[in-house]
Amino acid sequence: MKEHCIALAFGTAVLAACGSPDQAADRPEVEQPAAVTSAAPDRQVELEGQHNFRDVGGYETADGRTVKRGMVYRSGQLPDLTDEDVKRLDSIGIRTAITFLVPKEIERYGEDRLPEGTRQVYLPITGELAEELSLQAGTAIRTGDFSALPADLNPEFHRLLLEDGREEYAAVLRAAADPSNRPLVYHCSHGIHRTGTATAILLSALGVPWETIREDYLLSNVYRAEEVEAELERIKAKVASDREIPPDDVDMTNVEAFYYLEGHYIDGALEKAVEEYGSMEAYIQDGLGITDEELDRLREELLE
Repeated sequence: MKEHCIALAFGTAVLAACGSPDQAADRPEVEQPAAVTSAAPDRQVELEGQHNFRDVGGYETADGRTVKRGMVYRSGQLPDLTDEDVKRLDSIGIRTAITFLVPKEIERYGEDRLPEGTRQVYLPITGELAEELSLQAGTAIRTGDFSALPADLNPEFHRLLLEDGREEYAAVLRAAADPSNRPLVYHCSHGIHRTGTATAILLSALGVPWETIREDYLLSNVYRAEEVEAELERIKAKVASDREIPPDDVDMTNVEAFYYLEGHYIDGALEKAVEEYGSMEAYIQDGLGITDEELDRLREELLE
């Protein structure tokens, strides 16, 4: 049976893409992680219903250790998994699934499909400013008025999440340190904002260099390429139809900047941590309330 914990949260996510070769000439250059060729295929858990499900292990820390594989995963939403996908998650032993989705999102998308016996934990993240930005982005995409998508929207989301998600992110670190919860997956809607911030915090707590964290963030540009390419084409076609203009006349500059991830987006979280606490390490201890003993246990459990 699934365990349910009810709370409130905000709903927001960003998509990422890197189009097909024929379409690339018409798209802005999409930033890729430096190790994309070697890291991307090995890290992804291939699922038909969710392409952004991936292992956060395998990264080296600053002191020469390595994050254990097969312990913690990050993902987008999981309601669309096929029966074979569920069997795949069962085969890797998923015990706990943490969702950052709000009740309205779950109502819209549906409940996660998970192997029988998986513990479902709800850790939604709230915040008025983040909700306002989410609404602003959604309205811009629905109406085709992309001027309402400011260039700094993505990093601002990550800055806000660092504060709005303190309790939830602290809970993720504590859950990951407990072997009875693992293997564990946490997710939001598309595995970008809420999940990306959670991963940056977790990997920072384990001592992974920030440049590596940025590369992990950018892997969403790889795994979600086809899905996002289709979404961008859908948006363009809708706007063209609404305005009664040719699709090629739709200015997609702002919306593409919103959908395609860049490394400096996740840097917003680090910048906020430095501004408010002095460092990401201080944020984890002073902002999240994670003690030295808890950090030691997390590293003992997840590093080799």
